[in-house]
Amino acid sequence: MSKQFDVIVIGGGPGGYIAAIRAAQLGKNVACVDEWKNATGGPAPGGTCTNVGCIPSKALLQSSEHFEQASHHFADHGITVKGLNMDAAKMVARKDAVVKQNNDGILYLFKKNKVSFFHGRASFVKALDGAYEIKVTGAAEETLVGQQIIVATGSNARALPGAAFDESMVLSNEGALALTEVPKKLGLIGSGVIGLEMGSVWRRLGSEVTLLEGLPDFLGAVDQQIAKEAHKAFVKQGLKIELGVTVGDINVGKKGVSVAWTNAKGEAQTLDVDKLIVSIGRVPNTTGLNAEAVGLKLDERGAIVVDGDCKTNLPGVWAVGDVVRGPMLAHKAEEEGVAVAERIAGQHGHVNFTTIPWVIYTSPEIAWVGRTEQQLKSDGVAYKAGTFPFLANGRARALGDTTGMVKMLADATTDEILGVHIVGPMASELIAECVLAMEFRASSEDMARVCHAHPSLSESTKEAALAVDKRTLNF
Repeated sequence: MSKQFDVIVIGGGPGGYIAAIRAAQLGKNVACVDEWKNATGGPAPGGTCTNVGCIPSKALLQSSEHFEQASHHFADHGITVKGLNMDAAKMVARKDAVVKQNNDGILYLFKKNKVSFFHGRASFVKALDGAYEIKVTGAAEETLVGQQIIVATGSNARALPGAAFDESMVLSNEGALALTEVPKKLGLIGSGVIGLEMGSVWRRLGSEVTLLEGLPDFLGAVDQQIAKEAHKAFVKQGLKIELGVTVGDINVGKKGVSVAWTNAKGEAQTLDVDKLIVSIGRVPNTTGLNAEAVGLKLDERGAIVVDGDCKTNLPGVWAVGDVVRGPMLAHKAEEEGVAVAERIAGQHGHVNFTTIPWVIYTSPEIAWVGRTEQQLKSDGVAYKAGTFPFLANGRARALGDTTGMVKMLADATTDEILGVHIVGPMASELIAECVLAMEFRASSEDMARVCHAHPSLSESTKEAALAVDKRTLNF
């Protein structure tokens, strides 16, 4: 016999579990179905983000940063370390523990908010009168019926043609996060978020890291002044970054991987590494959803087609997160999940794509919101720019990390902030103030007039706002 629900959410990642909780808060009878498993076969909600993405990568970045500090920077503080060793297996075990804490936290939140959780794979069976039948295949098969369906099935790593992931020698983000030994030589194809973060982790622990990037510009989506500053810092740290390359044959042997590639000058090259991480983007995950059973429309990429409100072509069916258009970011999925739950409840959910922040959690961190200088030039928008280096910030000096800057872009006529770009310490935290300012359509003068604590890194955002009007006080 089928179980009846007002809302069924397919997928328990950031978009899915947040949508389920918000819908339950709004008085709906909600089910959430998720198939992720932990090492013992139990439920592991949280999707890619929690299990093999955002959370575990930050755990490894933190561990490797501690090792880097102890190895190279503690002496500057008068701290002497002898016999320093790195136990990579223990580091990964800690990462796994952090992931489990997050899995368990989501299960607790489901219970707290009275969301019915089903562990298994959900797929459409058929459309009913004003509802949809959903089959759950797992340890126990279930049949659910929901009046409203929210699809939040996320995305999968995109493989390079001719180099399928075996998670042993050729690694996706999943395999890269499970290494228990430091590879002597590590290759990465793609210098985006995953490539740079994973490259940073293993470089800090002793790997010789080479990144091969097909695009001619480093971090092409980032403001290029910021990208150039970041590139300079990464090269200084020891990352070898090759731009404008063409990757050829990839041969996997018992002891390593050999990559044939051509550099920007057209010269043939070979890269021999112990492990190869491929991070060339992600693809929407609609496999097994049985979308054709109900006529759910997909685009040529396999993404679910939605309108501006995340409505699909079917009445009562919605989709959010990586499985639809827009940036593949956990917090974007969360915002869409909340908005859809509120729309189902008759409210006016809201997602502002222009104020979604982006972060790369390397050292230095890179964070930005709004448009870049190159975008403003391309759009013909008259603007003013102000920059402030962390070198002139007292807190950054005390931290011993003065790499980078804050850059603010404002409309030349109205002074409204159009974009903020940061490379430097704690950029991921500093960007939140800038997102809030842009959400309220603040001017650079507004930011410049706000009192910031001293000494703090956030003073650099104030100073960048002052720099828009060419009146910095500390530089």
